[in-house]
Amino acid sequence: MLDTKIFNDTKHAFVLKDDNDLKRSLFIFSLMNIPFFVPVSTVILNAALAIRLPIETLVKKTIFKQFCGGETQEETLPLIKLMYTKNVHSVLDYSVEGKETEEDFDKAMKTKIEIIKFASSAKELPFAVAKPTGLGRFVIWEKVSAGADLSAEETKEWDRIQERLYKIAEAAVKYDTRLLIDAEESWMQNASDDLCFRLMQEFNKEKTYIYNTLQCYRWDRLSYVKEIHEYAQKNNFRLGFKIVRGAYMEKENKRAKTKKYATPICENKEATDVNFNAVMGYCINNIQDISLFIGTHNEVSTYMALQTMEQKGIALSDERIWFGQLYGMSDHISYNIARQNSNAIKLLPFGPVKDVIPYLIRRAQENSSVQGQTGRELALLREEKDRRDGQFVKRVD
Repeated sequence: MLDTKIFNDTKHAFVLKDDNDLKRSLFIFSLMNIPFFVPVSTVILNAALAIRLPIETLVKKTIFKQFCGGETQEETLPLIKLMYTKNVHSVLDYSVEGKETEEDFDKAMKTKIEIIKFASSAKELPFAVAKPTGLGRFVIWEKVSAGADLSAEETKEWDRIQERLYKIAEAAVKYDTRLLIDAEESWMQNASDDLCFRLMQEFNKEKTYIYNTLQCYRWDRLSYVKEIHEYAQKNNFRLGFKIVRGAYMEKENKRAKTKKYATPICENKEATDVNFNAVMGYCINNIQDISLFIGTHNEVSTYMALQTMEQKGIALSDERIWFGQLYGMSDHISYNIARQNSNAIKLLPFGPVKDVIPYLIRRAQENSSVQGQTGRELALLREEKDRRDGQFVKRVD
């Protein structure tokens, strides 16, 4: 029987943080918990980047160290191996964003394939990840999603985008590494969904290699899963899904209002939670056909999944179900479920500090926009500090 207080164990949650790491995390989350700190600091960071101020050293010692594993693959290795001593796996994410040239997109593809090769030789790295707009211009994804006509040059560009993702998927199969394909804004997602679907149909025959990401703040995701599940059953291939709540809520609602169409987003956080849990439950109930990566920082959903697995007699270590959190967040979930022998994994971003700053800004914005997330992190860190301080007093006595 699962302990209902499984996520309250701060000793094991922060077992890999020394006192200096704990203080740094406390400092960062204390700042993020101040109203308007994130938007104001975002403006300052963007301005500093625009005028090329030398801010890399400051960033590297603070938010980069909190949320990233290093600047290169090799730099991340000690951390990957350290986390694995506590049964926590990693998925490397080259988190360079905002690139727009064909040269950049080709470089991103090659980097992803290198990561897949790198992961294939390390049991600590069962997954790789690819971001669709890291492989081609957003406007092309958007046009294809809308069914718009492409010019001759745009058609060639779209062909190159598909080829890049196809090559990454081929590498994943060749090197026996699962591939998570990110979801992005809804107005580019149809093209990505269709391409992921074709990749699953081709490569997920005997084993699930390709995972599409479902943002469950979209109210249509459960019906989407049911529809393609029915097709997959008839055509003998497996589905793979990474499920998340979603990262673009404000942008989605603002665009829908501006362009006067019905928002694709659930009406509130509660409705999103219900939808996420419904999609998660459907996938677990059909685990014979669907492999699942549960990307969540929500304790209730995590406990619900573990409880459902226990009730259905699915081993917590079953390779078809993984629980993922971002590095630098929700250690109370990752490390405590890892102690229960669940498949816990951290998404571990890396890349040159200057190039990763846009990712870090987005991460801070997303984290601060989730009601209660920063406060919960802060409360647990303070609890662990108090626990350690109490132990020190006892030793002195």
